[in-house]
Amino acid sequence: MGNLKKLEIKKNIQKNEDKNLSFRVFDLSEEYLKEYRNPHKKDHFLIIVIESGTLNLHIESKVHPLKSGKISVIFPEQVHFISDLSHNVKGKLILFEEILFCSDILKNELSTYNVHLSTQLNCTILSPDDFKQSLHLIQNIQEIYQKPSLIKKEQARFQIKIFLLGLIESVHGLHPILHKETADKPLYVQFKKLLNEQYKQYRTVQYYAGKLAITPKKLNTVTKKHCGETAIQAIHNRILMEIKRQLMFSDLSHKEIAFDLGFNSPSALNKFVKAKLKETPTELQHELAQMYNA
Repeated sequence: MGNLKKLEIKKNIQKNEDKNLSFRVFDLSEEYLKEYRNPHKKDHFLIIVIESGTLNLHIESKVHPLKSGKISVIFPEQVHFISDLSHNVKGKLILFEEILFCSDILKNELSTYNVHLSTQLNCTILSPDDFKQSLHLIQNIQEIYQKPSLIKKEQARFQIKIFLLGLIESVHGLHPILHKETADKPLYVQFKKLLNEQYKQYRTVQYYAGKLAITPKKLNTVTKKHCGETAIQAIHNRILMEIKRQLMFSDLSHKEIAFDLGFNSPSALNKFVKAKLKETPTELQHELAQMYNA
């Protein structure tokens, strides 16, 4: 799994404006899906909307047969590939940056929704009316993608969020989180809640395992089961998401961000970002600014 290909949204440049866009919208075609035929990961979200025809979507260890009316949301880092495309397959693909989704939709108040969200959204089906409305919304987003202006880009981002909230709402109705409780699900909810409250001060698996009165090994098993990442990856990804938010939306200096997030020096922040993203905070900030403010 170590040498698994990872597709990056910033390298998916179909036209000049894409360099400064946090999303893409394409017609689903056999040609475009070629690079999705082999197992890979993405650093962004992918939504597949099927209007007609069929295909099989393999995510981690599950196979989801997709047909007309079905929608799949694939989360960053989920290993997946596509097989068995029918020749008449037709639909839409929406790609978008993680920060666009996580920055406000998945805040703590949605914790009851998001325990299983990354697996529940892998395959959803809407009522014919809702599906028709969704297609209309996606068509609007695609038109903006083809000719983006500063204002229209904002509109598209909101429309993607509206679309996603509709999916979350439909999933929540179909699979209430509190039903089919597994014994360790409350542990996962507690871990995520603790992490959201304390990631600035505490970033060891031992700390969170201790607070939950379980072993680090047990915590790893629980996080792998519910979100597909180890406990330390969950902790690091939470810190990384906050670094991105602060670089984008706050007026804090890198030194202030470093100390706010519990690093003992700006160079420690630098080292962390470099290790995770192969770029410096300055480069990351420049990239985010281009993407969101161009």
